Amino acid sequence: MKLYYKAGACSLSPHIVALEAGLDIAIEAVDLKTKVTESGANFLETNPKGSVPALTLDDGSLLTEGAVIAQYLADQAPASGLIPAAGSISRYKVQEWLNFIATDLHKGFSPLFNPATPDEYKAIAKQNLDRRFKYLDDVLADGRSYLTGETFTVADAYAFVVLGWAPQVGIDLGAHPKVAAFFTRVGQRPKVQAALKAEGLLAA
Repeated sequence: MKLYYKAGACSLSPHIVALEAGLDIAIEAVDLKTKVTESGANFLETNPKGSVPALTLDDGSLLTEGAVIAQYLADQAPASGLIPAAGSISRYKVQEWLNFIATDLHKGFSPLFNPATPDEYKAIAKQNLDRRFKYLDDVLADGRSYLTGETFTVADAYAFVVLGWAPQVGIDLGAHPKVAAFFTRVGQRPKVQAALKAEGLLAA
């Protein structure tokens, strides 16, 4: 399998999941502006959407969309505990978190990275994100280590990546201490650090 990524983008989430699952995958960086991979290939020939992550499977087929790729990778190593069994209520709880992160957090950051977004709207986007962080802080206030309890799942990997964008857009997670502690806790996991190092986001 090969994972196409951009350093620090949402593709970091399935990268973390692959390492946590102990899977042997190749990674290849993509320049999202030129749509050229680090090997010089036209990325659009691999993924016509032109976005990362994209995962090519051993049979040549393609998977896209980070939350889907993360679940697929976790399912390849069920003993890892990265995602509960299909059909279980625990599985749906993890998927509930994945949807929340994708729609309320991930997309909530999008206007802040767009230079064409008016400052007035950026202020509104930050207010909206602050409400979502408040919700996360309340959930984590019961002392749980991770979003669904004491087991690290694909949802935690995704949340970690998205929360990591906060400093880039002038948001201080310190205003939500439980969220900040969660971000630090996940960031200290050895496989998370390995993924960060592999993408050049952390000194080796």
